[in-house]
Amino acid sequence: MALNRRKFERKYVAVRSYKKLFIISTEGQKTEPEYFEIFDNRNAIIKVKCLKSGKDSSPLRVLKRMEKYIKEESLLDTDEAWLVVDRDQWTEKQLSELNQWAEKKENHGFALSNPKFEFWLLLHFEDVKSVKTSKDCTAKLKKHIPDYDKSINPDKITDKMINDAITRAKSRDKGSFEDNLRSLGSTVYKVVEKIMERK
Repeated sequence: MALNRRKFERKYVAVRSYKKLFIISTEGQKTEPEYFEIFDNRNAIIKVKCLKSGKDSSPLRVLKRMEKYIKEESLLDTDEAWLVVDRDQWTEKQLSELNQWAEKKENHGFALSNPKFEFWLLLHFEDVKSVKTSKDCTAKLKKHIPDYDKSINPDKITDKMINDAITRAKSRDKGSFEDNLRSLGSTVYKVVEKIMERK
C-alpha cells in the first residue's frame, strides 16, 4: 500500500517509484492544511500530506496523530515527519514533549510559531517588528488579507513571498527550543525551506 501511494509519472521522464514525502501534523484544522496545500504536487518529486486535525488541538494530540500515521503507514528514511503547533497558551512542558520527539530522529521535525501560525503568514508580507498578542497578529495579517477568516487563497502566495518569509523567520530564530518559546517568531521556515529546495 505504501509503495502504491509513492508511484507517479512525470512528463518526459520515465516512471519512478518514489516521491519524497512530507507528513505534517498540525494544530489548526483549516489555515495550516490550506497553506501546506500550496506545496503539494508542485512538481513530480515531492508529496506533502497534512494529517486532519480534530477538535482536540492540544500538542499531545498533534503528536498522537503523527505517531498513529507512522505506525500504520511507516516512513522511509528519506521521508520527513513534522509537527506544526502554536505557542499560544500551551505550557513549556507540553511543547517540550514534541521537541523531544523531533530530536530522536533525523527525519523528524518540530515547527513552532509564537504566538501562532498567523505570524508565519504575516512574514510573507512584512518584516514584523512587534506583535503583542494573538489578536494583534491577526489584525496585522488582515491588513494584507482583508477577508482573512482562517482561510487563505493559495494563488495569492508567490514563491517570492515564501522566500521572503523564510529569510525573515531565519533572522528571528534564536537557535534553541527554549529561547524560541519566549521569542516572537516562527520555525515553520525549516520545513518550508526543505520543501522549496525540492522544487
